[in-house]
Amino acid sequence: MKVLKFGGTSVGSPENMRAVMEIITDGEKKIVVLSAMSGTTNALVEIADLLWKKNRETAGILIGDLESGYKKVVKELFEKDENKKKGMKIIKSSFNTIKSFTSGRFTKVGENTILAQGELISTQLFTLLLNEEGYQAKLLPALDFMRIDEDKAADSQYIGNHIDKVIEEVGDADYYITQGYICRNADGDIDNLQRGGSDYTASLIGAAIDAEEIQIWTDIDGFHNNDPRYVENTKKIDQLSFYEAAELAYFGAKILHPQTVFPARVQDIPVRLKNTLNPSDSGTLITSRTAGTGIKAVAAKDGITAIKIRSDRMLMAYGFLKNVFRIFEKYKTPIDMISTSEVAVSLTIDNTERLKKILNDLDKFGTVEVDHNMTIICIVGDIIGEEKGFASKLFNALDGIPIRMISYGGSRYNISVLVPNSHKEITLQALSQNLLNNGD
Repeated sequence: MKVLKFGGTSVGSPENMRAVMEIITDGEKKIVVLSAMSGTTNALVEIADLLWKKNRETAGILIGDLESGYKKVVKELFEKDENKKKGMKIIKSSFNTIKSFTSGRFTKVGENTILAQGELISTQLFTLLLNEEGYQAKLLPALDFMRIDEDKAADSQYIGNHIDKVIEEVGDADYYITQGYICRNADGDIDNLQRGGSDYTASLIGAAIDAEEIQIWTDIDGFHNNDPRYVENTKKIDQLSFYEAAELAYFGAKILHPQTVFPARVQDIPVRLKNTLNPSDSGTLITSRTAGTGIKAVAAKDGITAIKIRSDRMLMAYGFLKNVFRIFEKYKTPIDMISTSEVAVSLTIDNTERLKKILNDLDKFGTVEVDHNMTIICIVGDIIGEEKGFASKLFNALDGIPIRMISYGGSRYNISVLVPNSHKEITLQALSQNLLNNGD
């Protein structure tokens, strides 16, 4: 059985939903993971933010506008009056849930429950559409088997133990429709896998059922070898290894959620990126095998903060780095890049929520310098040890660009450089021109 995930744009209108229906209804059993209709999650986040600020009047207006939009969708999506009524009932139920949090004390549980409504609506409407068209489709409630643990990590064992039971409970079907993104936490409350988490849902489900293939459908043909927003004549990549895809996803290639690759890699399940607007295209295939050596692609990750700690106490000392890392562990802040010298260590983070507390603790170890508005440029491929002279090619390509940090050798699949955000575009273009040969 295959697992197919469709993002918000793919189900963003009645027309797009029908296009997805045409893609999946080939007679082969499959599990289909859906995001909320495009724009919904952003609207729900805004509503929740207003409720946190006790701005209930404005929140009520936004809720009403969103509900009206969904009523219009129902009228356009279904032909039979009976199904129009069922669709309206679905909308009413979800929006009554949202409205129930506009009075009284607002909590995190309330916020997460509101954010879940987009996926709950899209999957119910889509299942109803399939049934109206005569297909044997059933809803597979993600909240009955998707769970995260106390550390907000996916509870793979729980998912594996429960998904088969839920499938058995709902009964036989050709097409099982389920929600991406949403789950329950260790306390049993509604929670989520964070933005973009529907990809991760599909991978977790695929691993749990030992799927034949996991397909992630978006509005682009697959991974491109550079960012088409800044570089002309980018090319689609036909095949990547799990490690290469993971590096690209983490360092800015937004077509794939960064955590998607891991469950699939553990079970050695191929992941294919496909385009709902061009379904005949083969997309990008991600497997345990790499296709050739050398540089494959470049990606950029914005919003990076660089921190340098300089201290004579570091010279000839052991335990210094351990104490530095312990601070980031204390404040649950991951590190992206790191480089060291005899008396200094530089590192980067993308989460500055606890930056002030981190800097206060780091001050105890030496002089601390901070650079904001930085960008990590990630060069990905099977490159370390395979292509002699690559480092010189890289430096020549980046001649004249101010490089703040370099990470080279930590992974055979990734070389990363840190540049000011103001130099991101020219850096991507230089790499494309000199290393990817897009300028020929």
